[in-house]
Amino acid sequence: MARAAAQAKSPGPSGLLSIGQVLAKLSPEFPDLSPSKLRFLEERQLITPARTESGYRKFSPSDLERLRFVLTLQRDHYLPLKVIRGYLDELDAGRTPELPAGAPASPSMLPTDRRYTREELTREAGATPALLQDAVSASLLPPAEVYGAEALQVLKALAELQRNGIEPRHLRGFRAAAERELALIENALLPVSRRRDPAGRAKTAEMARELAGQLDIVRTNLVRSALARLDP
Repeated sequence: MARAAAQAKSPGPSGLLSIGQVLAKLSPEFPDLSPSKLRFLEERQLITPARTESGYRKFSPSDLERLRFVLTLQRDHYLPLKVIRGYLDELDAGRTPELPAGAPASPSMLPTDRRYTREELTREAGATPALLQDAVSASLLPPAEVYGAEALQVLKALAELQRNGIEPRHLRGFRAAAERELALIENALLPVSRRRDPAGRAKTAEMARELAGQLDIVRTNLVRSALARLDP
């Protein structure tokens, strides 16, 4: 058993990794990653692992970093796969595409999966413990003792809003609006969400991200149209 576990974590002599080795390296960062999710991403042409003569997939170190990049954009930035693929296609063609909103510049510049205590979070965000508690009370952040990078982004934004007189209590409606959007997405996905197999769950999750992205476009455009009325 110990020898098998060591083999699962060590690349072969060619430096290529099997699916099991990829999962062993990335599962601590992405617990939901599974063989079916890897195959799904390959079907969507986000990753192109090599194949052995027997048909087994083999991943290079660059495949691993590309995969980490894709998964991070999905998890932390809620980007649909077609947006991520378009960005990567441009990079592969030697061009310098416009970055998706909030995305790191390249796989080599991925942020670390750092975790923050409440004290570290407020210090990094330039916020006060009271602001963090107000954000939790307004359901803008979950109650927790440890937070990730996404919570840091939210708290930074809230600190800046507070400096301009906008408090978390003024944003309570944001949570209700998010719940209404979630209900819209769930209703739209009812026909496909009945599939309980791993491939069906992966497809449902990706379609949900795509729908959320489209809703975000509509919402952003409405806000921009409203802001245009403020121009002198």
